[in-house]
This record gives sequence, C-alpha cells and structure tokens, in this order.
Amino acid sequence: MSHFRYLTAGESHGKCLTAIIEGLPSGLLIDVDFINKELKRRQQGYGRGSRQKIEADTVEITSGVRFGKTLGTPLTLVIQNKDYDNWQKIMSILPSDETDEKSFSSPRPGHADFAGSIKYNQKDLRNILERSSARKTAIEVAVGAVAKLFLKEFGITGSSKILQIKDGKNEEEFHTAIDNAKKNGDTVGGKFEIVFENLPIGLGSFVQADRCLDGKIAQCVMSIPAIKAVSFGEGENAYKLFGSEFHDEIFVKDEKFYHKTNNAGGIEGGMTNGEKLVVKAVMKPIPTLLKPLKTVDLKTLKETEAHFERSDTCAVESCAVVAEARIACVLANEILDKFGGDFLEEIKINYKK
Repeated sequence: MSHFRYLTAGESHGKCLTAIIEGLPSGLLIDVDFINKELKRRQQGYGRGSRQKIEADTVEITSGVRFGKTLGTPLTLVIQNKDYDNWQKIMSILPSDETDEKSFSSPRPGHADFAGSIKYNQKDLRNILERSSARKTAIEVAVGAVAKLFLKEFGITGSSKILQIKDGKNEEEFHTAIDNAKKNGDTVGGKFEIVFENLPIGLGSFVQADRCLDGKIAQCVMSIPAIKAVSFGEGENAYKLFGSEFHDEIFVKDEKFYHKTNNAGGIEGGMTNGEKLVVKAVMKPIPTLLKPLKTVDLKTLKETEAHFERSDTCAVESCAVVAEARIACVLANEILDKFGGDFLEEIKINYKK
C-alpha cells in the first residue's frame, strides 16, 4: 500500500507489540475507546483459550496525535504483553540470559515452525513461533481500527459474521462442534463473511494487475496464516451457474445506478461497483493440538510428537475480526489514492466532487 502504510513489530511473549502508520491526514479524530473495543472483539468468541484471560489488550498512542487529532505525521501504536512479566529472561535480548527454557525442536504440522526453521536456520523453534504466532494480529486489529475511524468519516462501515464452523451452520451447532473438538483434544476451523457498505464506485482499477482491488483484498486476507480460501460474493459457487444467472444486471432510478443482485460481491473488473463489498474466507483448524500430531525432531531427526503451546480450540470469530481490520486498511489506502489530500477536510472536499 502506497498511501496508508504500516509496519508492525513484536513477539508473542515479548515486551509489547508495536505499529507505525504513515499516510494519515491531519485532523482525524482518534477515538482510543473505539480502538480498545475492536481489540476486545478480537479476544472474544466461543472456543478461545486461556491467554484471553491473561491479556486484556489496550492501546497506547506514543506519536502522531495531539489533543485527540492526527497531526499528519507517523502514528505509533503500542500494546503491552502482560504475560511478558513471566517471560523476561526467556525473551531477553542479552546474550548472558540465554536459556533452553521453553525452547523446542519438534515442529507442529500446519504451523510456520518447519518451513521457518529451514528458512532462517533455527533449531530452537521458539525463534519462529514468537513472530508467527497469531498474537501479532492484536496490533493489526489496532491499525485496522484506525483505518475504520478514517473510513467512518465517509460513511463507510464494516462488519463480520460466522457462516459455518465445521458442519455447523447456526450458533448452537457452532458450539457443539467446538465442544466436541475440545473434548477430543482437537481443533476446528470455519467460514466467515466480511461486509463493507457505502463504498463509492471506482476504487481500484482494471489497468494493471497489482491495482485490482479484489487482488489486494484477497492478498491481505489470504496472508493471515490460518486462511486457506478467499472469495467474493457468490464467487465460490460461480462454476455452478450460467452467466445469465450469475452476473448482476444494471438498473437506474432517479439517475442513480443499482443492481438487484450482488453475486459479484461489489467488485467488477477489479473495481468497486457501488454495491456492498462481500468477502468470504475459510480458516483452517488451529495447528496446535492438545493431542499432538506426528512430526520429526529437528535436532535428533527422530520421529516424535509435535510441540504443544497454549492454544485455542476455535478462533474463527477472532480471525474474522482480523480480516475485517486488514480489509479496512486496504480500503483506507484506496480512498487516499483516489481522493487524497494532506488534511481530512481536503479529502472530504475531493470526495464530494
């Protein structure tokens, strides 16, 4: 992203998680309570593990805001890891504190452990786990909350909901599937939907592949480690339909264009078409199992069982919040690209033209 840009840093059991956002205009009201509510949403959901009882995430803003409004300078967000008090020596930056405590060498199938160990030449998989952990998504949700505050200034809002957990398709069936998995020392994944409303026509472009909005959104959702499939609207079922059944016919009323259906999920030719943006994604089951899968110890090269780290049984609801946040960042970037300016009111003037 070239306008709304951010970097995050931090480890799962490190001192804190940090993000720096660049590209925000001056004059944007930053509601810290809203950011903290979004962080709380990420920690909720049936099937979450014990870590959610340890961490009650809140954000601290250390730059880029004065008297509640952005300055147009880089904005820094920090989330403290409360569990760090118990990990200070294990996660120390000092060579003199080196210890084997909490180290492990048996990669978990489905996690970043194995490929990461080969890529970075690490035998202690703690060095891979700490950054590849889903814990880092907390700071991404904080960044996404800032993007949402920007989007709200233009009447653009987002939401998410769970569509399916394993075979279940309603809340009672969701809970049953999660309970059964937990009882068996297993995990479950699921499917969710993200919707953003009131987007203007023409965000994105058909001109070059890397400017297509659906491509940008698919990448940002697909790069959440747990995601294995992304689709738009009814795209996953498109192969079942004739063109006459799938494509959304165009109508006009009072000189305003609209569609009676939204099978395209609000994007045609890589651009928003004025309808709701509808993104669906599938999350795989969490790879850390109470009853571990078979693996190979990277130090001894002997068959063993995978390492168990504190884990959830199901985190689909949390993952949906993360995806929602990431999509908000992409949309904020597109608004800045199309209607950009250095201060909020300037962008609003451009937006209304």
